[in-house]
Amino acid sequence: MEYNNRIAVIGLGYVGLPLAIEFARKYPVIGFDTNEQRVRDLISGVDLTREAAVDALKLVLQDGGSAGLKLTSNLADISLCNTYIVTVPTPIDHLKRPDLEPLLAASKMLGIVLKEGDVVIYESTVYPGCTEEDCVPVLEKISGLKYNVDFFCGYSPERINPGDKVNTLIKIKKVTSGSTPEIAIQINELYSSIITAGTHLAPSIKVAEASKAIENAQRDVNISFVNELALIFDKMDIDTSDVLEAASTKWNFLNYKPGLVGGHCIGVDPYYLAHKSEALGYKPEVILSGRRVNDNMGMFVANKVLKMMVAKDKALKNSKVLILGFAFKENCPDVRNTRVIDIYKELESFFVDVDVYDPWANAEEVAKEYGLALVEKPSLHYDAIILAVAHQQFLDLDYTSFKNSGTIIFDTKSFIRRDLADARL
Repeated sequence: MEYNNRIAVIGLGYVGLPLAIEFARKYPVIGFDTNEQRVRDLISGVDLTREAAVDALKLVLQDGGSAGLKLTSNLADISLCNTYIVTVPTPIDHLKRPDLEPLLAASKMLGIVLKEGDVVIYESTVYPGCTEEDCVPVLEKISGLKYNVDFFCGYSPERINPGDKVNTLIKIKKVTSGSTPEIAIQINELYSSIITAGTHLAPSIKVAEASKAIENAQRDVNISFVNELALIFDKMDIDTSDVLEAASTKWNFLNYKPGLVGGHCIGVDPYYLAHKSEALGYKPEVILSGRRVNDNMGMFVANKVLKMMVAKDKALKNSKVLILGFAFKENCPDVRNTRVIDIYKELESFFVDVDVYDPWANAEEVAKEYGLALVEKPSLHYDAIILAVAHQQFLDLDYTSFKNSGTIIFDTKSFIRRDLADARL
């Protein structure tokens, strides 16, 4: 069955932009973002997230007729659309509680333009029930329309993996859902038209929401397990990587790696699930214990390096330490919820002079969000170097010269040659 889809993608970040580009190959699409500078950059072919191929973006921007992409910050421009896809972020606040403000603000805005027959699809990661319990009432109140009578909703959780150029949007199976059986089929067919990996139609919006929450919580718990192992093996003077290599020779061993767990998904989403669980009277022990372990890894790394410096008779105050990487993962500029900041703050609390070098991260964004200045390039002399993120460019640094000059090198990613690192996570 063919539907006359006129699509508006709300939010042009890591999730929304690739989605808008793919849909624009087949449908008329309007990409909307409240950040006017972001829209201007994209129109000129500049994507600071580096998620979109510039050539692909320019191609759909130039398209016309039955397909193509228009970018705007003007709400009136999306008023004639009939399918609205919301991809705004869902962060946590300083108390690690879900911050639904961006999601509710987007819902209020859509309520202004919502018409009879329209469909609103949410992709933002939320707890089960959020779409229908939190967002739909806002849509109804602002629009004056009735849910599942005048307008409809769906939920299709985003599965974007920032920096991954292999497992891209269309190559990752998409979970879909809708507020009525008919709308669910319509939404599923819409995504099926662009997702080459196929789709999975969930039986309800809540099931689709829950599937997203648990896939990230599962990774978080698994990583917390190996992080705890790293803490234990450090006290035993055992290399965790050696243990994992030996254990992974068994066919059913899950070979997760220890490390810092940040970003917009794994480091955040478990708190959404825990919040909903606690609201219903159950405190999730496993999920929250995993979060506690992972949230403390930055402090462990910093203190491990400080102890190594003391053991080598290096004075801590005014010593010089280089942190390599600030993004939450390798080969990606995304600094949202990066846990490298925990290492930085802990070192600074001991009056250490800290340089942070990251060729991927946007210096202006880091300064604005975290209040620190990235260095344009490392200097030649440091008391210690912490390799926090495995950016490919870091393989080109001359670690041998640093090591020969007495620099302590701590490789949290087991990224460089073993003989070049004094310790690994």
